[in-house]
Amino acid sequence: MKLLSLALLLPILAVAQAPMNLTEREKMLLDKIAALEERLSALEKRVLVPAASTVVATAQPAVAAAPVEKPSIELPDTTVNFFFDGYYAWNTNRPLGRVNLLRAYDVTANSFGINQTGMMAERSVDLAAGKRWGYRLDLMAGQATETLQGATANENRPQVYRHVFQAYGTYVVPVGQGLTVDFGKWASALGPEGNYTKDQINYSRSYFFNFLPFYHMGFRSTYAVNDKLSVAYWLVNGANQTEDFNGFKSQLGQAVIKPTKNLTWTLNYYNGQEQRDAGLSLRAPRGRFHVVDTYAFLNATEKLTLGGEFDYVINRVESNDAPQRITGGAAYFRYQFTPKAYFGQRYTRLNDHAGLFSGVQQSLNDLTSTFGYRPADGFETRLEYRRDFSNAPFFLRSDPGSLSKHQDTFTLGLLWWFGGKRGSW
Repeated sequence: MKLLSLALLLPILAVAQAPMNLTEREKMLLDKIAALEERLSALEKRVLVPAASTVVATAQPAVAAAPVEKPSIELPDTTVNFFFDGYYAWNTNRPLGRVNLLRAYDVTANSFGINQTGMMAERSVDLAAGKRWGYRLDLMAGQATETLQGATANENRPQVYRHVFQAYGTYVVPVGQGLTVDFGKWASALGPEGNYTKDQINYSRSYFFNFLPFYHMGFRSTYAVNDKLSVAYWLVNGANQTEDFNGFKSQLGQAVIKPTKNLTWTLNYYNGQEQRDAGLSLRAPRGRFHVVDTYAFLNATEKLTLGGEFDYVINRVESNDAPQRITGGAAYFRYQFTPKAYFGQRYTRLNDHAGLFSGVQQSLNDLTSTFGYRPADGFETRLEYRRDFSNAPFFLRSDPGSLSKHQDTFTLGLLWWFGGKRGSW
C-alpha cells in the first residue's frame, strides 16, 4: 500500500519541485495529498501494532505454561504411619511343630516370620487450637494379628475384626482441665508392655503380656487432676471382647502418679465376669475375674531406665468356686550405650497356681537379654537371647511325648517404620 502511494505521488512531487509557479488549484491538491499521507500513516500504525501484540500474546503461554497439578489426598491435622516387624527365631529344643510355647508374638521356631505389618492413622486433640475431638485407627496383619484377635474362644466373630487392632474416637469434655472420653476399641493398659516392638525394651513379650487382656471395647474416660496425678475409669464389654459374649460389662479404675518428671507409677484394678455364654438354654457362669496390676518406671539417668511390675489375679468360674490364682511380676533394665545402640534385660516370674495361664500348675520364669541397634530413625535390628524355664516339664522337644523344663531361643528382629507421628505409638 505504501509503495503504491509513493508511485502515484512521484509525478506530482516532481512538478512541485520544478522551478515554476503553482496555481491555487495545484497548491490545494498538494495539501490534500499531504493530508492523505498522514491519515495513511496513522491507519498503518493502528493495524500493524495490534497484530504484532496479538502474536506475542498467543506465543506467551507456550513459553511459560502453568504446571499440571497432581491429584493428592489431604488429611488435615492427621498423621499416617506404616510399620513392618519381621524376625527369625531359633529354638534349641527344635520343638515339634516349630512352636515357641507361651510366646505372644514370636510364636514360630526355626522359621522366618512376619510378626506384624500395618498402618496407624491418628488425629490428635489440640485444645490450644480449639480442636476437642480426635480419632485413631490401627490396622495390622501377621502372626501378632492371630494372637491378638484370637479365635471364637474370646470373640464371637473374630474374622470381622481380625485386622482392626484399635479404632476409637476421642472427645474432650470442657470440665475442669478437660475430661477425655474415648469410645471404641483400644489396647489394654494392664501391664507395661505394648503392641509396637519399636517402643519395647525387648523384642519378645513377657508372660504377663500374653496372659493379661490385649484389648477392650467400650467407653473410657481420663481426667488429669494436676501435673502429678491423672485418673481413669473404663466401662467395657470385657477382656478381649469386641462383641460381648456374656452380656456382662467389666470395669477398670486407674491412677497414674508422677511424683517427679523421671518417675511414673501406674496402678490398675480390673473387675469383670469373663465367662462366656454356655449356650442358648444355659446362663453364663457368674464367677468374677479380678486383676490388681501395678508398674513403675524410673529414668535413673539419661542413659539408664529401671522398671518393675507386680500382678495379682483371681478368677472364679462360678461365684462359689475355689479361686484360680496367678501371682508374680517382672523387672526391667535398659541402658543406652550410644544414641544408636542399647542393651535391655528382663526377668519375669509367673506363678500359675491352678494352671489358669498355661494349663499346668507350675512356676514359670523368663530371662531375656536384648541388644538393639538403630542405624537410622525408622530402622532397627535386635538380637535377643531368651531362656524360659519352669519347675515342671512343660516345653516341647523334638521327640514326641518328651517335655523339657526349659527352652532357649535366639532371635533376630528387623523393624521398619515411617510416618508423621513421633515418639511412642
